[in-house]
Amino acid sequence: MKKLLSLLLALLCCLTPCAALADVSFDGSVVSGGATSVRAPFGGVVTSVSVQAGDRVEAGDAVAEVETTKIYAPEAGTVTGLFVQPGDNAETVAARYGAALYIAPTNKYSIAADIEKAYNDSANKYVNIGETVYIACTSDSDHTAVGVIVAAEGTTYTVETTSGELMMEETVNIYRSSERNSSSRIGRGTVSRTAEVAVSATGSVVALHVSDGDTVERGQLLFETVSGDLDGLYATGSTIVSTVSGVVASVNASAGATLNKGDTVLSVYPDDSLEIEIDVEEYDLGSIAVGDAVSIRFNWDENGAHDAQGSVRAISYLPESAEAGAEASATDAVYNAYVSFAPDDATRLGMTVVVTVPEEGVEETAAAE
Repeated sequence: MKKLLSLLLALLCCLTPCAALADVSFDGSVVSGGATSVRAPFGGVVTSVSVQAGDRVEAGDAVAEVETTKIYAPEAGTVTGLFVQPGDNAETVAARYGAALYIAPTNKYSIAADIEKAYNDSANKYVNIGETVYIACTSDSDHTAVGVIVAAEGTTYTVETTSGELMMEETVNIYRSSERNSSSRIGRGTVSRTAEVAVSATGSVVALHVSDGDTVERGQLLFETVSGDLDGLYATGSTIVSTVSGVVASVNASAGATLNKGDTVLSVYPDDSLEIEIDVEEYDLGSIAVGDAVSIRFNWDENGAHDAQGSVRAISYLPESAEAGAEASATDAVYNAYVSFAPDDATRLGMTVVVTVPEEGVEETAAAE
């Protein structure tokens, strides 16, 4: 019956002006032309994911958090060489400067000592690591300090000062007693500068918590890193953000999972990928053509407040029921057509619509054929 009606319509066109043709409407739905992957800009262990499939995201929205590697101060002191900045690869910086940063210890004097000049008493010939000692210069005892024995081997040992002021390269006596009497002398040594402590790390710096010249305590957080290089030396912290606005199609990461740089965190249907797919039966192919301007009405919007205009982007050359090796009768052939349009904030995937080819479009299509 439909074929007969089509034939009668074609005959009518031959006998009367084509302006007699009416608008042609098709049922359709909002679909996406494809998903975009949001990839991890760095690696690490995922601590949380804040979106799920079906959520809407805007470009720049936080979608996941990655656990950072935290670097702490191994010694109390002053940051004297800060060579890393957020975005830098800590290993690359260390290869050039020897470390990511240096700390000049609070215990700034180191004394290389031995027991050769110890008071002649067997108790003074043996020292203990961790023992507190008292120091005075051999010249006039004007320079004094307090220190701790940090290393000992054979007849030699090392003292690091905890307070007081000495002169570089001067010779000092070391005592067990705070009164620094000769009977408590356990040795003699030479003052030198305590070496700066080098602090290194792996990965790229995403957060820096100190500045050059800062005084830090042992165990204080210095900086945080993640694995891999950061593109363009740009650090966003440990947060992974969406690079596109749209609807989340799927989430590929979960809390506790390990991500490598470049792994897909989630897939998003971008706003600019939304289009309308309509079914065109074979006998209606003469009523629609690529490039036709069409009007769009959403079935949920009875008042037409969200009506839109669009154009036919493409019409499939294969019927949607066609499969490799399958036979389909001509009466069953249905083709997919795709309509481009500008979605508004109310547009959602899967919404059903009615697409209408205006009378003028039908006339032009009929004339072209």
